[in-house]
Amino acid sequence: MDILIDNLTIDFPTAQGVSQAVRGVSMKIGREKFGIVGESGSGKSLTARSILRLLPDSAIVRADALTFDGVDVMRADESAMRAIRGRRAGLIMQDPKFSLNPVMTAGAQIEEAVRAHSKAGRREAREKAIDLLAQVQIRDPKRVADAYPHELSGGMGQRVMIAMMLAPDPELLIADEPTSALDATVQAEILRLLDNLVSSRGMALILISHDLPLVSHFCDRVAVMYAGRVVEELKAADLAQAKHGYTRGLLECLPTLSHEKRRLNVMARDPAWLA
Repeated sequence: MDILIDNLTIDFPTAQGVSQAVRGVSMKIGREKFGIVGESGSGKSLTARSILRLLPDSAIVRADALTFDGVDVMRADESAMRAIRGRRAGLIMQDPKFSLNPVMTAGAQIEEAVRAHSKAGRREAREKAIDLLAQVQIRDPKRVADAYPHELSGGMGQRVMIAMMLAPDPELLIADEPTSALDATVQAEILRLLDNLVSSRGMALILISHDLPLVSHFCDRVAVMYAGRVVEELKAADLAQAKHGYTRGLLECLPTLSHEKRRLNVMARDPAWLA
């Protein structure tokens, strides 16, 4: 499985003219844990969603190449994209409160994902849903399967979302800020869970995050985005030795326990970064 993005641009028409959200992004992703970091509005989520062609109708998308394992995403018909979405690539959204259907039980939503991508009957889908809930380390999967989203904690809801995305046994998992709505302890649990699942299933992972230390420990490679462009790409283990001024600025703004800081640094932005 490999993903090729070459010179991707995503524009949106506005009352003030065309807004360039993604500008000339290029990257190649294989069966690895790949992180995309940057501020809100830097184009991280739009870049990842373009792989599944899950962009607003108003988006104007252009690319020299945009392929998923040889499939031309720009020219593929909707049936070809449906064969990729869910079945071969899953997307974990930021907040389970807005991603799960509030009038369906957790189990019913996972069963729906199972039956959409297989010939499983109702009973088999139910059994697989409970098994998937157990795989994401939910202690009482039968009880949770019968619970509605409002009856679940944030961490539990995110585990249900992960179970739903794992139902078709995808080759790629795109996690868009999967822990930002959770507290620090639950964040660590969810990330350990994702790490174990990705490793045991041999999946590729694209992790979108604001958290540089997290990405440096969790991913193999990292792309840093600023104002719609990739300004630096490097091994995650080498993130502390980043060269670009924007990446250095992000790192220097972080609090640290190793030495005292009376005041956190404020990033000085160079207009040349927009060039």
